[in-house]
Amino acid sequence: MSEMQTFQLHDDMLRMLSWCKDKYKLSDESKALRVILDYIIEEDDFDKVFGSVRCLRCGGDGWVEPD
Repeated sequence: MSEMQTFQLHDDMLRMLSWCKDKYKLSDESKALRVILDYIIEEDDFDKVFGSVRCLRCGGDGWVEPD
């Protein structure tokens, strides 16, 4: 069962989700985000994901499309 939610995301995060959608031929950006969340759930290493402080926007441009 799915439920509509609203989240605040930075512009670079939206670009990344759009890039993933296009590259992997997903139906939409929501599917790209669900794939990422499913991966985190499967890996079950929440400390690895949430235990490190990251700020891609502090002195940087955020996510950059890979070559």
